[in-house]
Amino acid sequence: MKAVPVPPQSQSVAQIPLQPASEDIWDKKYRLKTKEGEILDATVHQTYERVARALADVETTPEKREEWYGQFLWALEQGAIPAGRILSNAGALAHKPSTSTINCTVSGAIVDSMDGILSKVHEAGLTLKAGCGIGYEFSTLRPKGAFVSGAGAYTSGALSFMDIFNAMCFTVSSAGGRRGAQMGTFDIVHPDILDFILAKREDGRLRQFNLSCLITDEFIQAVREDAPWDLVFPASPQEYEDKKTPIVWQNWPVKEGYITDDVGKVACRVYKTVPARRVWDTIMSSTYDYAEPGFILIDRINEMNNNWFCEEVRATNPCGEQPLPPYGSCLLGSVNLTKFVENPFTDFVKFNWENYRKVVRIFSRMLDNVVEINGLPLARQRHEIEHKRRHGMGFLGLGSTLTMMKMKYGETESLAFTDQVAKVMAQTGWEIGLALAEEKGPAPIMLEEFTVTAEMLAKRPKMSRDGYKIGDKVPGKVLLARYSHYMQQLDDELTDQIAKTGARYTHHTSIAPTGTISLSLANNASNGIEPSFAHQYSRNVIREGKKTKEKVDVYSLELLAYRNLVNPDATPNAQDPTNQLPDYFVSADEITPKQHVDVQAAAQRWVDSSISKTANVPTDYPYEDFKDIYLYAHKKGLKGCTTFRFNPTVFQGVLVKNEDLEKTVYRFQLENGEIIEAKGNEEIDYDGETHTAANLYDALKEGYYGKF
Repeated sequence: MKAVPVPPQSQSVAQIPLQPASEDIWDKKYRLKTKEGEILDATVHQTYERVARALADVETTPEKREEWYGQFLWALEQGAIPAGRILSNAGALAHKPSTSTINCTVSGAIVDSMDGILSKVHEAGLTLKAGCGIGYEFSTLRPKGAFVSGAGAYTSGALSFMDIFNAMCFTVSSAGGRRGAQMGTFDIVHPDILDFILAKREDGRLRQFNLSCLITDEFIQAVREDAPWDLVFPASPQEYEDKKTPIVWQNWPVKEGYITDDVGKVACRVYKTVPARRVWDTIMSSTYDYAEPGFILIDRINEMNNNWFCEEVRATNPCGEQPLPPYGSCLLGSVNLTKFVENPFTDFVKFNWENYRKVVRIFSRMLDNVVEINGLPLARQRHEIEHKRRHGMGFLGLGSTLTMMKMKYGETESLAFTDQVAKVMAQTGWEIGLALAEEKGPAPIMLEEFTVTAEMLAKRPKMSRDGYKIGDKVPGKVLLARYSHYMQQLDDELTDQIAKTGARYTHHTSIAPTGTISLSLANNASNGIEPSFAHQYSRNVIREGKKTKEKVDVYSLELLAYRNLVNPDATPNAQDPTNQLPDYFVSADEITPKQHVDVQAAAQRWVDSSISKTANVPTDYPYEDFKDIYLYAHKKGLKGCTTFRFNPTVFQGVLVKNEDLEKTVYRFQLENGEIIEAKGNEEIDYDGETHTAANLYDALKEGYYGKF
């Protein structure tokens, strides 16, 4: 008689204690202390109690406050992790009166004038001081060498003004003790686009920015066809009237003061024409060498935007997962998927979908309550978040979860699982969005009436077929539920009800990189949608008062779990076969770029904002195999994409593997004239501190030595 396997008593990762690096990051980043350093959050549980209480207190009656305090606390213990600004600042008003609970903002459009530029520097300074990240589009500024009639001189171009924003960010973040985060975007048609692409090849330049190109479908087509590409900027009235000036009509983010047609396009002067492939090759070679610029498919973002009828998105938050309109703001939170894996590494492993749905339901309400305690510094930012109530719920630990479920990241089974995780989150979130609208009222934009324009009918021809005409008034809830391309994939019954009632928020999902919350409260579960970077590696962290970054050793959650539940002596690259890890223990650079894109595509369908995702490749990965990855991302329907190849002669990443440092020799000169030649992981005593050679080299080269 054949024996029937007996399922083990249910096991999970919940009982694994936080590793020292995780506890340290929680202590430095999220643990509430007085300004004198007195500890107020004695434990992680007390951090959760503080956050749950602050968000439950938004409810309108004492009974509801107590009910939802208990529910929120349960969800936090079960894997709901609000973003860092919420963890750090919710319930901390008495100790941090000028901070925000919002991670993501985008600047107002930067008008091409000195007043316009400097006013946005001022607003950005206030935003960064509050702890928010911010994105800007800089292609609204005229190209280098263009004549400025008011000054009687020629402009130095957009990048020179980006340097001002960069210096401001470094100064504000240094004063506040938290690294400032900025995104700079630039249109692929701008005459200075090649300078933008190459900007980070200059040591130390624009290091307070992530950079991304705004890529259109038209440009991708020109690249595929090896066609010429016009580089343009809005024409002055004199240029427009001059018959010798080549003019094209272009979508442009700023229309005031420019010549427009009846569908909102702006008359632009063609400055020069270059081969589209030349621009493309410059992007790809820079991305290969410097990991920037990123790739934002701006047409697709606007086409799929739920607020398509009242927004034109031209920038994102610093990591790219939140495309936002001018002054747009969005809060974030992530569900830790590893919390729902039962009996990991066994034949009885399963994902607890019931608990997952319950956490998403409660977390949707919790995040919605953050809007009421947003703490944003600018009135227009506050209006944006209160009017649209946008939030971005995502997940973290996907790579760790797949490993614990014995799936290989990027293979077919993992894609189906990723699709299901994203789909359940989306459907559950919109069901709660409807329920909250019925209970508390919809986002105000849902009740606002919008006048139908020719531009709207051009974007959504179905409106004409449904009988709408120019000048008709239509409520936002109808324009979102009936004509958002994203919403059309949800159940008709749900979208019909949203068209009648509205929803509590205009956007629900967004997958953030979650680096710090993954490392701390999730015990180094894999970041966001990523695989684990490695299973035993180092992380470069900024320490206040330290002259260079500090190298901290960390372990992946799945390695800790495997050691705890299966083999305490298991280790990556073990010589002893009995201590080797199973083949489903993969890390980021073992996965092909196409597999990275495939996983992102599996989730993107159900994510109404966007996804921050990096395709990691090894240092020796061939350029010929790399150079078409962005074209593949476009083909797969992504909204954006970034890549990272460890290039030690250029910069140090946040995450590094000891074997990479071991085989990299750095040679550089200290201020005293001493020449250092050492492997990246060797320790150097200098200026009263001990540094790794790699971090000392990077700090001196990039100009941040001693400035933290």
